[in-house]
Amino acid sequence: MRLATVDEIRLDATGIRGDRRFYLVDDTGALVNAKRMPGLLAVRPVVDDGRLLLRFPDGSTVEGDVRASEERIETSFYGRSVTGRIVDGPWSEALSELLRRPVRVAQTEREGDGYDRGAAAGASLVSTGSLEALRRAAGGMHPVDGRRFRMTIGIDSVEPHVEDTWIGSRVRVGGAVVLVRDNVGRCSVTTRDPDTGVRDLDTLAVIGAYRADVPTGEPLPFGVWCEVVEPGTVAVGDPVEPG
Repeated sequence: MRLATVDEIRLDATGIRGDRRFYLVDDTGALVNAKRMPGLLAVRPVVDDGRLLLRFPDGSTVEGDVRASEERIETSFYGRSVTGRIVDGPWSEALSELLRRPVRVAQTEREGDGYDRGAAAGASLVSTGSLEALRRAAGGMHPVDGRRFRMTIGIDSVEPHVEDTWIGSRVRVGGAVVLVRDNVGRCSVTTRDPDTGVRDLDTLAVIGAYRADVPTGEPLPFGVWCEVVEPGTVAVGDPVEPG
């Protein structure tokens, strides 16, 4: 759904507590995301103290206390099998009505299981310099919204794609330390406006052209994913110290 931005996070060994803990499945039990159903980007979720609120494009809200049912499901997360439980409440019906197809809300049984690569990839980084390089390569007049890439932490005041040079190294970010593992390979959700889900920028073609020589096994690399090796608090304005 729509990415939430905050001024401070607590990075645990499995990432931000509660991040991607909830997910959607269709009537076949397959994972549903904005790549498949871009209308989800117009929905704003808020999770707070055991309550889940969804704010829909028309301004209406659906909220309640989270109660995981006894119904267990196994869902493939990009080739990994993740165990979860269907969540009882009003959200599945409201989302199904918005998307015009049946979906159900589920909750992972463990923190960190909802990440693309699991709990060992609990954080991701991208620099504003890299976003500016993308804008220039695309010939755009306006800044590229970093929310397209759904990264955990944005880094300012560094050279474009400096995060590539950190792969294999530890980086202190505020009170936490992460081990930068590899680039993030990109998919079509980055081509869509992060508020509306409308396709408005061909990020994949641009990245494929100007990042073609990057030495990585990831397709269309942009930003990096990391393992959290020392938990801690990270806030806007904190220093980032590689090495």
